[in-house]
Amino acid sequence: MTDKIRVGIVGATVTQGGSGWGANAHVPALNALPGYELKAVCTAHEDTAKASAAAFGAEHAFHRFSDMAAHPDVDLLVVCVRVPGHRELVMAGLQAGKPVCCEWPLGKNLAEAEEMAGLARQRSLKTIVGLQARSDPTILYARDLIKEGHIGEVLTANLSTVAQAQLQRGPGRIWQGVRANGANVLTITGGHAIDALCAVLGEFAEVSARVSTRIPEWRTLEGKAVPVDSPDSINVVGRMVSGAEVSISVATAPSNPSGNRLEIYGRDGAIVIRANGALSLGPNQMHAGKGKEPLAAMPVPDKYRFAPNGTPAGQPYNVAQAYARAAGALRGRGAFDVDFDLAVQRHKLIDAIERSSASGRSVKLGQ
Repeated sequence: MTDKIRVGIVGATVTQGGSGWGANAHVPALNALPGYELKAVCTAHEDTAKASAAAFGAEHAFHRFSDMAAHPDVDLLVVCVRVPGHRELVMAGLQAGKPVCCEWPLGKNLAEAEEMAGLARQRSLKTIVGLQARSDPTILYARDLIKEGHIGEVLTANLSTVAQAQLQRGPGRIWQGVRANGANVLTITGGHAIDALCAVLGEFAEVSARVSTRIPEWRTLEGKAVPVDSPDSINVVGRMVSGAEVSISVATAPSNPSGNRLEIYGRDGAIVIRANGALSLGPNQMHAGKGKEPLAAMPVPDKYRFAPNGTPAGQPYNVAQAYARAAGALRGRGAFDVDFDLAVQRHKLIDAIERSSASGRSVKLGQ
C-alpha cells in the first residue's frame, strides 16, 4: 500500500445528477481526507464511467467491476450500489483479495450478510460497513459518558424516529417498495437509528415488535400507482444485555416528521440526543442533566472529531469520520469494529424484530 489508501468506488455516477449516496457522501468524504485517494470509478457503462472518473478526478474508469477489483492501483473497494446488488460485488471484491467497504444494509437479508462476512473472515480481509452513526462525534461521546457512569446505571431509554414519507418516486427509488429487496424503513431508517442506540447502550437481549405497512401504495413520477409491501411503521420494546428496558418507534409520515430523539435515563441523570434529520448524518445535539438539574447542552470535545477541518457537513461528514477511524486497520494497525461482523449482528437484530412481529411473541437474540 502506498502512502495513501487508494480507493475504487462502484455506484458513484455523475450522470445521476449527483443524487446518489456514492456521489454525494463518499466522493466528497474521500476528497477531504489526506490519507485517502479516489483512484478509480466503476459504473455499468464505459461512457458514464469515463465521465464520472473525469468529474471526480479519478485516474481510472471501469465498466467491469472485476477489472477494478483486480487492478494493482486499488487498495480498497467501495460498494455503493442498490442493496440487491451488494452481494455479487462484495463477494467478487473479497475473492480478488481486496478489503471492501459496503454501504448498509450489507445484504438483502441475514443469510447474504453472513455469507459476505464469512468470506471476509476466511480470507482475513478488513471490511467496513456503512453504519456511520457509530463514527458520529456526539454518538461516540455519549457512548463514553455512559461507560464512565456519567448518569449512573441506565434504567430505561426510548428512541423516536419519524422521517419524511416519500410517496412519489422515480426509478432510482421505487424499487424500495418491494420488501424482499431489503432497503426500507425498517432496515435503513430504523437500522441506522437502532444501531446508533446500540452504539451507546450495547446490544439487545430480547425484543417484542410490531412491523406494518401503513402506506401500501406509492406513485411513479408519471402518476402510476405501485403496490408497496415494505414496512413503514415499526414499534419495538426490548431489554438490553445490561438489563435496561428500551422502547423504539420508527415510522415515516407525509406531514411534519419530527426527526430523531434518543432519551436515556439513568439512576443519576439523563442524556437526550436530538437530530432534525437522521442520527447517522448529524449534526446531533446532546443535552444532559444530573439529579434534578435541568438538561444542559453538552458540547462534544474535539478528540471525537477525526475528519479534518473543512470536511463538508451533511452526508459526507460522518462517512469521512468512518474512513478516518478505519485508516489504521486498513494499514494493518489494529482493528475497526464497524465491519461486516457488526453488520451481521445488526441484521440478526432486524431479523429478530421481523420474527417477533410475524409470530406475535418476544424473541431472544441468539435464538
